[in-house]
Amino acid sequence: MADTIERDALIGFLRDLVQAPSQYLLDGSRSEKPAADLVAAKMRSWGWEPEVWEVESERPNVVATIEGGEPGPTLLFEGHTDVVSEGDPLKWRYPPFSGHIQDGRLYGRGSADMKSGVAAMLFAARRLEETGPFPGKIVVAALVDEEGLMIGVKNLVASGRAKGVDAAIICEPEAGEVCIAQKGALRVKITSWGRMAHGAMPQHGFNPIPPLIQFLGRTAEIQAELQRSNGEHRFLGWDYITPTVLVANRPEQLNVIPDRAFAWLDVRTTPATDHRLLLDRLRADLDEGLELEVIDDRPPTETSEDHPVVRSLVEAHKTVYGETPAFGGVPGTTDGTILWRDAGIPIVTYGPGGKWIAHQIDEYVEIDEVVRAAEVYAEAARRFLSVGIESSSNRV
Repeated sequence: MADTIERDALIGFLRDLVQAPSQYLLDGSRSEKPAADLVAAKMRSWGWEPEVWEVESERPNVVATIEGGEPGPTLLFEGHTDVVSEGDPLKWRYPPFSGHIQDGRLYGRGSADMKSGVAAMLFAARRLEETGPFPGKIVVAALVDEEGLMIGVKNLVASGRAKGVDAAIICEPEAGEVCIAQKGALRVKITSWGRMAHGAMPQHGFNPIPPLIQFLGRTAEIQAELQRSNGEHRFLGWDYITPTVLVANRPEQLNVIPDRAFAWLDVRTTPATDHRLLLDRLRADLDEGLELEVIDDRPPTETSEDHPVVRSLVEAHKTVYGETPAFGGVPGTTDGTILWRDAGIPIVTYGPGGKWIAHQIDEYVEIDEVVRAAEVYAEAARRFLSVGIESSSNRV
């Protein structure tokens, strides 16, 4: 199937996607809708009948099902339409939503993470449809809020729309690696309660900041314990507990002891970590006046190298690139963790774009890599649907 993807049409569509700012902002000035509308319109132009529904106002999921015409399994291609902030646009070499093409690269926020994957999976499914009848069906899902709390994929599963899916390819940028593992994520909020007082008379209040700082210091010790216990995962590296936000006294008042302070932890875990036990460990280190709240809990995942969807993707990469791909792991988390946890769907992550370029200034994707990813997706789908799902017991 190599060299059968409509290159110019694919890159033109990707450029349109990048030019549609789709970062969700709480004030409602931006959402995923511009990108989702483009996806739905492209699907309809091919005669597909996408299901489009709002998970929240102006935040639509878009899902299409392509019937192969013969009995067989169901393969899901999944991607997200939201992007992170572009930051200061003046620091970019080219405007962040220009979709500028230079020296074989397409620049812009979301070009790698992950509008290139969304474009490639759509054109791959279209190509497979054009080749004639095939076994089973393909589901193509472009969902909202992966960069946030993953409400798009959570809604997809909770509404029953993932039912019957045998395996999923998550089309995130992984630079050609077949990623069969991904880190889990715990988002934890710590509240430290105090009592307001004048900064010149602290004896009349209670300052919540020092106890919070002391707790954050102890999280470094807990991280070290985790790393000693679990070691370094062959694909995912180390477990991390990272304080990312510290807030007290808003608006800032230099002469006032605040009545509360907050910290957020971004905890990234390997499959050796039991989240329940880790949370118990964190709670055991809380002093009086500190409270812990779990904002989100996403487990780490692993899929066997022998699972049919993994084997199909490996063979497809070999067909297109002429070489065996490396196995790897996703350093963050993807929507796949929800599909794996809540729907029991085996997942593998593979897509165009550099593995470490997400969320950076001057984000870009190699155009040739986008086209080849679409070719790999089409070939992987053909192989997986032809072989069929052997058994969900390969999930580990």
